[in-house]
Amino acid sequence: MNTRKPLRPSPAPPEITYTNCRRCGTEIAGLDGRYACGVCGWANHYSEGYRTLPTAQDDPDWTGPHCR
Repeated sequence: MNTRKPLRPSPAPPEITYTNCRRCGTEIAGLDGRYACGVCGWANHYSEGYRTLPTAQDDPDWTGPHCR
């Protein structure tokens, strides 16, 4: 018996985006407007991204709220 969940449509792949670091000015790349600078450690807040982040329920391996 197959116990796998039915497959949901895959979300669109993330878009690679570029900007300058707000702290040191280095050009950095990110995914969907979420950035982290490898030079100075700056990172923008996740809510500044262009798309909503997937939830735990979107993970095909998620087994429920009380899994460990």
